[in-house]
Amino acid sequence: MEVTIQLDSAHRQLELFGPADSHLRLLRRSLGVQITARGSNLIVSGKDANVNRAAEVIDRMQKHLIKHRALTDADINSFIDHPAAFLQKQEEAAPLTAETGEAITIYSHKKVIEPSTAGQLRYIEAMLANDITFCIGPAGTGKTYLAVAIAVSMLKKKQIRRIVLARPAVEAGEKLGFLPGDVQAKVNPYLRPLFDALEDMMDFLQMKKFMELDVIEIIPLAFMRGRTLNEAAIICDEAQNTSSLQMLMVLTRLGHGSKMIVTGDITQIDLENPQKSGMVEAINLLRRIKGIGVVELTQKDIVRHRLVQNIVRAYKKRSKIKAQKSK
Repeated sequence: MEVTIQLDSAHRQLELFGPADSHLRLLRRSLGVQITARGSNLIVSGKDANVNRAAEVIDRMQKHLIKHRALTDADINSFIDHPAAFLQKQEEAAPLTAETGEAITIYSHKKVIEPSTAGQLRYIEAMLANDITFCIGPAGTGKTYLAVAIAVSMLKKKQIRRIVLARPAVEAGEKLGFLPGDVQAKVNPYLRPLFDALEDMMDFLQMKKFMELDVIEIIPLAFMRGRTLNEAAIICDEAQNTSSLQMLMVLTRLGHGSKMIVTGDITQIDLENPQKSGMVEAINLLRRIKGIGVVELTQKDIVRHRLVQNIVRAYKKRSKIKAQKSK
């Protein structure tokens, strides 16, 4: 069996591999596999069980290096001796903040939410450090998921009193009027990703209770007009599809003791005139203001199925070719 592992950060290969590749040699000896470095990839070959175990350990090594900026032989031996499930249980018992290199506190005790890439770590740090954070990046980079995790963590720690999640009802090639049902039924498909993220972080009954009490509010963007949101975590998702006026409206909802996170993929703008994205305009206008953070995730930060990275890369390559031909 042979697998190819794409490294999260090319500039940290020396720390990952160890002095004179000592970390890789330790893996080879301990797990009985062959490991070859090719560019930004590691090729691992050997018996199926050994290769799978090595891939798991390398994943742990990369995450540890991102969070702690250092990696020792003792760390690697710990990863080899103990399966990831054991380490996860240890981490769940710890206080959860990005600054300490650990995971994010949520209501679920079944999982740990932590940055998987250097870009995701920068994103979490930006959300914690700023009152407004813009995050752009392709599908699968965790833009929405990590924003919801930070909001849920703040709610659990009583740093805020409510969470407001909003999306513009603009979609690829379809109109709301063609969908069956009342207004709530029409907008539910656009809000579903936010529900999915929440359901991953707390049980259904708790989420339902919070929604009934308006502690958690999931709404179309238009429903935010005229409001001032104090002591709230406000997430505007799919913000690449906002107009200039909509984005101004969203940003001016920010009240005392609140934090706002604006996420979107500026390569997937569904507006009739993509040049007039309110998110793009806002980033250009506001990125130098103190208290406003801007994070750009890339295809290296994609944490979905490995094929998603390849799909994004293929489409990006096609777009470049089209752009060159049109010149």
